[in-house]
Amino acid sequence: MAKVTLQTIADVVGVSRMTVSNAYSRPDQLSTDLRERILTTAAELGYAGPDPKARALARGSTGAVGVLLTGSIRYAFTDAIATQFLGALAQELGPTGLALTLLPSFEVEDVMPSRDVAMDGAVVYAMELQSEAVQWLHRRKLPMAYVDQPPEPGTDCVNIDDRGGGRAAANHLLELGHRRIGIVTNGLPHPFGLVDVADLRPRYYVNTERIGGWMDGLATAGVNPVVVHADGRVYDAARLLMALPKRPTGLLCFSDAMVHEVYKAADDAGLRVPADVSIVGFDDARFAQHMRPALTTVAQDVTEKGRAAAVALRAAMARSLDPVGAPPPQHAMLATELVVRASTAPPDPT
Repeated sequence: MAKVTLQTIADVVGVSRMTVSNAYSRPDQLSTDLRERILTTAAELGYAGPDPKARALARGSTGAVGVLLTGSIRYAFTDAIATQFLGALAQELGPTGLALTLLPSFEVEDVMPSRDVAMDGAVVYAMELQSEAVQWLHRRKLPMAYVDQPPEPGTDCVNIDDRGGGRAAANHLLELGHRRIGIVTNGLPHPFGLVDVADLRPRYYVNTERIGGWMDGLATAGVNPVVVHADGRVYDAARLLMALPKRPTGLLCFSDAMVHEVYKAADDAGLRVPADVSIVGFDDARFAQHMRPALTTVAQDVTEKGRAAAVALRAAMARSLDPVGAPPPQHAMLATELVVRASTAPPDPT
């Protein structure tokens, strides 16, 4: 069977090859009836459409934008907040025709995605503060939007008020009367175990801000918390705190995702939440209100963050095409809010 080309379809319909091409790439140039006639003829002849690589070369664009993630792509499908963020980002970009390409931050079989994958722009999402992958995007001079990253001059950026949220969480426990407070976190350059407060140097901006907010709030009351770096072992981290001679009566957790394991650790230690230990999360993930007891946490609007990221990326891409006419880079700061539920209460006076 002879290969079906644009010219084949043009000959059957009785139009020029360029008219057939416009049916795919510039539909606004054709009447609805003519475009439908061309596409119907193409389908009947078994034509699959223009070669994507050829179209990208002709346009000078790929129609795809990258999302650079810390570590493995698996994170995008297993972390509730990341999944919600990416869903909102994809939905907002959908009408533009831009597709998302998820990029791990590490090299695989001599391929560094941030260096080697074709894309028109990129969202840098919650990456390590020092990342070679991010530097490759800069070297390529790709339009970028930062999300949950340190604001950088000349780059569109979207953050939530992590520091304010952390401060509100700490103040909530203090106002209830807690003075023995523990912190369960990840993202520190330390192995699993207790960490000296003076030695807290987080690897990620979000960790820096949330921990900074907790410390700001606790410092006002003269409280020195006990910090444990979970390093992926949340259950063990919580059990370590609960086994201390002067165990904390209140716990601040880096994320809601940790709290399932913290609840289990408390139950296994014979402790009741919140009668024996109050627990505060962060994110207000969709499951937080359905936990038992319902989780007190700091809410962020993840859907709005995804939408804002899409707007920021599109602005950066527009600026790359028209540096003079497009608006300057913006820094969007989204609010957080303490949501008090049933996992916190005053400490047992005994």
